[in-house]
Amino acid sequence: MQETQWESSPDTKFGKQRGIIGDNDTIRLFSIKDVSQPLEIPFINNAVVKAGFPSPADDYLEEEIDLKRLMIKHPASTFTIEVTGDSMKDAFISDPAKLIIDKSLRPQNNDIVLAIVNGEFTVKYYHAEQNTITLYPANEKYKPIPITDGMTFSVFGVVTFVIIETRKIHCVRPRRL
Repeated sequence: MQETQWESSPDTKFGKQRGIIGDNDTIRLFSIKDVSQPLEIPFINNAVVKAGFPSPADDYLEEEIDLKRLMIKHPASTFTIEVTGDSMKDAFISDPAKLIIDKSLRPQNNDIVLAIVNGEFTVKYYHAEQNTITLYPANEKYKPIPITDGMTFSVFGVVTFVIIETRKIHCVRPRRL
């Protein structure tokens, strides 16, 4: 197995690249702008929201939450990608989804990673055991990718958060009333 080293910076321009995440899947990479300024949104503290029967909630906001501080631990090595396809749908990565990737993290078993296999990007679960690495999809219709001798492979970064627009999710349909 040959490991490929990839260099990047916030100025690096990534084009749309076809990945091996599925037949018609794509990955687009983006840098994150201006992490020095907080992005605060209202946060209702001490409120437990159940997905079942509606219950009365607090009518006031207790504090604000800084999404950048919450989701970006290492600003210099963090970027966002947009991924399409269904190979990771059972990991709540819908089509489409944006993923926050941290290049400074070392992958651990069961992390979701952005990997480069033979020059193509893919998003999969990472698993290393003894001297073997296997990348696993989160969809039964796709096969695992064992990393073997002769393949170029590197982990570009670890997925730390998944951002989805719920109105764009097409894989889950509510039952009819």
